[in-house]
Amino acid sequence: MLRIGQIKLPYREEDTKVLPYLLKKIHIQEKDIISWRIFKKSIDARKKDAIMAVYTVDLEIKKESAFMKRNRNKNIRQVEREDYHFPEAGDQMMKKPIVIVGSGPAGLFCGLMLARNGYRPMILERGMDVDARQKSVQDFWEKGTFDPESNVQFGEGGAGTFSDGKLNTLVKDPYGRHRKVLELFTEFGADRSITYENKPHIGTDVLCHIVKAMREEIIALGGDVRFQTKLTDIRVEGGRVQSICMNDREWMDCECLVLAVGHSARDTFSMLKSHHMSMTAKSFAIGVRIEHPQTMINMSQYGMEQDDILGSAPYKLTHTCTNGRGVYTFCMCPGGYVVNAASEADGTVVNGMSYHGRNSDNANSALIVTVTPEDFPSEDVMAGVEFQRIWEHKAYEAGHGQVPVQLYKDFCSGEISKDFGGVRPVHKGQTCFADLNQCLPPYVCDCLKEGIEAFGHKIKGYDREDAILSGVETRTSSPIRMERNEDFESSIAGIYPCGEGAGYAGGITSAAMDGLRIAEAIRKKYSPMENTDK
Repeated sequence: MLRIGQIKLPYREEDTKVLPYLLKKIHIQEKDIISWRIFKKSIDARKKDAIMAVYTVDLEIKKESAFMKRNRNKNIRQVEREDYHFPEAGDQMMKKPIVIVGSGPAGLFCGLMLARNGYRPMILERGMDVDARQKSVQDFWEKGTFDPESNVQFGEGGAGTFSDGKLNTLVKDPYGRHRKVLELFTEFGADRSITYENKPHIGTDVLCHIVKAMREEIIALGGDVRFQTKLTDIRVEGGRVQSICMNDREWMDCECLVLAVGHSARDTFSMLKSHHMSMTAKSFAIGVRIEHPQTMINMSQYGMEQDDILGSAPYKLTHTCTNGRGVYTFCMCPGGYVVNAASEADGTVVNGMSYHGRNSDNANSALIVTVTPEDFPSEDVMAGVEFQRIWEHKAYEAGHGQVPVQLYKDFCSGEISKDFGGVRPVHKGQTCFADLNQCLPPYVCDCLKEGIEAFGHKIKGYDREDAILSGVETRTSSPIRMERNEDFESSIAGIYPCGEGAGYAGGITSAAMDGLRIAEAIRKKYSPMENTDK
C-alpha cells in the first residue's frame, strides 16, 4: 500500500476532491486503483490568507512495485496496512463470569470486544444510565440537587460523556488499536471523518447516543449491564479474587474483575488499599479553567472571527516557569462550556464540555500545573486524593457551593471581582465571585499568572484583564496507579486494572484503547464460559 503525504488543497474544498487531484498529480488512472482512504487531514493556517487542508492518503494500486521504481516523490512511501487483530482464545476454560466495573470508554470497549467474542461480560455502573444521568446532572446544574453516585464523573459513559469528546491521543500504537477505537465509534453513530481528522471530536450530545448504542449491543450479545450498582468489596483467597460485593449486600463469584472505575472512584481506591492491592501515588496537574471570546481565538488562529468550514478554533500552549514547573493548557473546548463537575458534596471541581457544534460564545481550556507526590501531604498511596480534596473543599467554601470565578486582573492583585467585563461566562452551573488565590497552592497560582502573561505573547488578548478564571480543575488524571504485571493483572490475581482510573490512560481514546488491551489479555488466557442458558 502507498501512503502519500503533503497533499494540499484550499480548506474549502470537499474531501471528495482529494482523489481526482491526487491522481492527476501522480499520473495514475482511476481504473488502476484497488482501494483508497484518507488517512489523515489537518489544517495549515500559518498563512492566514491561504489556509490549506493537508491530507495524507492511503492508496492501493495495480503494479505498485513498478510505480515505486519510477517514483521520485519523497512524500510517497510503501507501508503495511495497520489492521487490528483480536487474538485467538486461550486454553483455560472460564468457569465464572467476567465482571467489568465502570461503563466509561475503558469498560465499554473492553465489554464490547469480549461480548462480540462470546464472553457475555457483566458491567457494573455505580451511576445511572445516560438518559437518567443527563437529567440528574441538569438538576444539579440548575437547582443544586447533588447526587454523589450520578453526576459529571459517575454514570454511563464515564467522565468523558460530559466533556468535549476529544478523540486525539499521543499514545504510540503499532497494533491498530487507535484506528479500531475510531472505527467502532463510527459504527455506533460518529461521523466517519473522525477516523482521519487530526483533532477529531464527537461532542457530549453525540457521545450520549453512542454509549447507549454500545450498551444495547453488549446486552443483545448476552452481556449484562447493571446501573446504580457499586463495587463495595472483594473477597480474596490464595492471592486471587474470588467474588465481589455489590452495594454492600449482594455477593457474586467472578473469574476476572476488570477495574475500569475512572479517576474519581476514591472509595474504590480505599477499598482496594484495605486489601493491600499494589498501588502507588502518581503525578497529575491542577489549576483553573480560563474563558475567552471564541472570536478572539478564531482571529488569532485563522485570521477571521468566524468561518463555517473551519468552525471554532482550538489552541494548545505550554510554558516553563521561573520556578521550574510547567504550566500548560489541557482539554481545550472550542465553543464550549465550563461545567461544575463535583462528585463529592463538599467539594467543587470544574471541567470543560462542548456539544458537537462547538457553537457557544466562549473558548475555554484548563490551565494547569503539574504536581508530584513530593507536593502531597504524606507518603500514603491516597495522598494525592487527600491533596485534591483539600483544594476542592477550599473552592467549595470560597464559592459557597457554586463555582468560584475571578477576572484575570483581580486574580493577579488578589481582589474579589465585582462584575464581568467584555467576556461573559458560559457555564453549566451557578457561579460566585471569589479569590482563587485561596483555592490553590501559592506555587500553582504563581505559575498560572506567569503562564497567562507568557501566553499573551502567543495569542493576542490571552492575557486580557477580563478573561474569566474558574476553579478548581483537579481531576486531570488519576492520582493513583494500580500496578499490573506483564499479563495486565494486578498484585491480586484475576484483577485487571484498566483505563484512566487505574493510571494507564489520559482521555477517551487512550482509555478505550486500554479497554481493548485488557480484553485481549483475557482472551489470550481464557475460552468463553459455556452458555448454560441454551
